[in-house]
Amino acid sequence: MADTQPLKLTTSPAPEPEEQRSAPPPHRRRPGIGALVGRTAGVLALLAAAAWGVHTVHFYLHNAVTDDAQVEARIAPVLPKVSGYVTAVLVDDNQKVTAGQPVVRIDDRELKTKVDTAQAAVENATAAVSVAHAAVPAANAAVAVAQAHLAAAKVAFEKAKGDVEKLSPLVKKEEVSRQQYDAVVAARDAAAAQVEAAAAQIESARAQAQSALRQVSAAEAQVAQRKASLAEAELQLSYAVVAAPMTGLVSKKNVEVGQFVQMGQPLLAVVDDATPWVVANFKETQLRKMRAGQEVEVDVDAYPGRSFHGKVDSFSGATGAKFALLPPDNATGNFVKVVQRVPVKIVLTDPPDPRRPLRAGMSVNAVVHLD
Repeated sequence: MADTQPLKLTTSPAPEPEEQRSAPPPHRRRPGIGALVGRTAGVLALLAAAAWGVHTVHFYLHNAVTDDAQVEARIAPVLPKVSGYVTAVLVDDNQKVTAGQPVVRIDDRELKTKVDTAQAAVENATAAVSVAHAAVPAANAAVAVAQAHLAAAKVAFEKAKGDVEKLSPLVKKEEVSRQQYDAVVAARDAAAAQVEAAAAQIESARAQAQSALRQVSAAEAQVAQRKASLAEAELQLSYAVVAAPMTGLVSKKNVEVGQFVQMGQPLLAVVDDATPWVVANFKETQLRKMRAGQEVEVDVDAYPGRSFHGKVDSFSGATGAKFALLPPDNATGNFVKVVQRVPVKIVLTDPPDPRRPLRAGMSVNAVVHLD
């Protein structure tokens, strides 16, 4: 039997379809539109960030900025100059007042009594002046009478002296008795005494005349003093009407009718709303290029989107810390350097805006243009 070999079956690969044989080799997929947009947006964002950074750096190089700033205004306290009970309060909270307008009245009856008393004292002093003036002519007349008496005494003395001279040689010749001669001598001596008395009377009359003149001066001085007292009483009476010291808005009213107020006690305050300004506390490192007159842009927190314009007016003479209740003392303890702030006054150049009034204490942002 012949050997038989196993039959080997071979398989040939199946023929490829015509479409597969003709297909081109595969290529990479191109990015889609979304990827391109994303990449473009990223590049633009980087460019925008770089531009913003450059703008910010340029801005802070040419401008000084702070938000530690507030609106300031003149605030005048209203204080009574006399004590007493309040009889009328003539204003309300936040009311507009003008300078000199009465705001509070104090009971003035006692003050009026003092004025009447001072007026009566003036009248009495004026009458005393009239009396003193009337005494001057009488004193001058007394001087004239005393001078007349002196003249008469001198005449009598000269006559008596002549009689003595005539009888003196006769008594030696015994033609006249000693008794007659002694009588003539006695008359002469009496006349001499009358002359001395009349002279003394003149001096006394002159002294009285001078005293009368001094009485006039004293009476006139008394009138001046009484008039001064009257003026003071009238001034005190005028203080019973408390007036506004300036034009502005009534604020912090703390007075009611019937309240007893002391001299110098705060009753209310008047805030000037016409000329506010801004005080900005800049860091000391921001003041290197800052000068008076530089333009300032002010943004008020109460009015977003509305900017006010002004200019640098002046710089404080010391940092804000120096005016604190407990100023720092760097000479003791451990020293920690802290950047200080200097108050800078900024005056507004825009006219007042009635629709956007600026009130003292409002928070603002200040930007000073350094160039």
